[in-house]
Amino acid sequence: MDIQVSSLKLLSPLFYTPDEGLIDAFLPQEQGESEQLFCFELEETQYRSFEPDRKKFFDKMIFAGKAVKNFSCGPLPGAVQIGGRELSVGQFQLPAGDYLFSQERRLLTKEEAAALALEIQAEGLWQRLNLGRKLYLRRLFEDGSQVTQIFRPREE
Repeated sequence: MDIQVSSLKLLSPLFYTPDEGLIDAFLPQEQGESEQLFCFELEETQYRSFEPDRKKFFDKMIFAGKAVKNFSCGPLPGAVQIGGRELSVGQFQLPAGDYLFSQERRLLTKEEAAALALEIQAEGLWQRLNLGRKLYLRRLFEDGSQVTQIFRPREE
């Protein structure tokens, strides 16, 4: 894998609806043309380490969902139950902000996605950036092919 890590400023949030089926199928082999977002919270001992345990990168899933189609700026419903937890629907988004970002123009296995996430983390540490504890994995269909993207938020 030829990995390129870039800085990205996302100007508007991307919204998703929860999908409990995605929690069990974490990285599905085929998704068709639907866009999916997985959000993970990294352990304190892992998210600032040059040599984290790659098996722990996807341990704590916060949410999984599919892109909201035809989103209007109207009010969102209050909360939903997912995985036995009550979450605000507002949490189902890739928030606007600054990120370290990388992508591959194909579906990645869990191991390949972890390798990509580790490269992003190493680059952030080398640049002395303060990366947040969240890791976003986005899957979409673009220009006739599957794409896997990893986002790590930058904090000031």
